[in-house]
Amino acid sequence: MTNDNYNPEVGKPQMVLNKVAVIEGDITKQQVDAIVNAANEALMPGSGVCGAIHRAAGEGLWEECKKLNGCETGDAKITKGYKLPAKWVIHTVGPVWEGGSYGEDELLAGCYRRCLELAEQHNIRAIAFPAISTGVYAFPLERAAKIAVTEISSFLERNTSVEQVILVCFSKSAYDCYLRVMKEIS
Repeated sequence: MTNDNYNPEVGKPQMVLNKVAVIEGDITKQQVDAIVNAANEALMPGSGVCGAIHRAAGEGLWEECKKLNGCETGDAKITKGYKLPAKWVIHTVGPVWEGGSYGEDELLAGCYRRCLELAEQHNIRAIAFPAISTGVYAFPLERAAKIAVTEISSFLERNTSVEQVILVCFSKSAYDCYLRVMKEIS
């Protein structure tokens, strides 16, 4: 996969991955247009990233989520951000890891594609993603990182609407893994 496109306006290659940052931190504190929630199918407050986002956003988020009638695995839905610094929350349901024989890779790739489609539809310029499905859903971290970086890179090669993507890692090991994968793919 190439990581650059020729931009005739500037006459030199423009790096696609220069729009992507990897950080270790708290996704609820990100100063972006939208954050992605690693949600459950009911879109209800849970544990991990999902619980943290619901707590930080306040009760209004859960009230709006109740009206969305859930979300299928591999899909995404959008709500307001309420008390979060982000204007929007894009809720996506990643797959539970069952050994890799149940379409988990494609479902996870679908999460990233659908989130980025919603970002484009809502004129979101900056978006922050957690490591979807790598917590209690037990998706192998490196495999998930490769899918995330590949899908985001592919989207950025085709679209200019999103100007910044932040991959927010909760732990140092996830941060190190995402950096390694970024270097491999770029």
